[in-house]
Amino acid sequence: QVRLVESGGGSVQAGESLRLSCAASGFTVSTYCMGWFRQVPGKVRAGVANIASDGRTSYADSVKDRFTISRDTATNTLSLQMNSLKPEDTAMYYCAAAFFCSAGLVPAYGYKYLGQGTQVTVSS
Repeated sequence: QVRLVESGGGSVQAGESLRLSCAASGFTVSTYCMGWFRQVPGKVRAGVANIASDGRTSYADSVKDRFTISRDTATNTLSLQMNSLKPEDTAMYYCAAAFFCSAGLVPAYGYKYLGQGTQVTVSS
């Protein structure tokens, strides 16, 4: 059974950093397209970053050069290092998995499995 469990969210000041983690079970993260998307109440879900099984990464323009997606096959986890956080990064962040990554940034609806989400709040 596929399961994704996020952790690492919290409340920080603008300019600070957070690291989100996603523990996966029921499959191996290195063989799937793995990603993060976020959602603000009242708005559509938006892709943030993804990493393909071959290691290719894609990022939303709004987070390029600030966020880094990575995976650890030893612990079967996915991570999202978020630096220089801005108030507009405030959202619920979800870990997600798909059988393969489409070209570029995978939209939120492109994922088959997702976690329960972890809240990130950035204050100015």
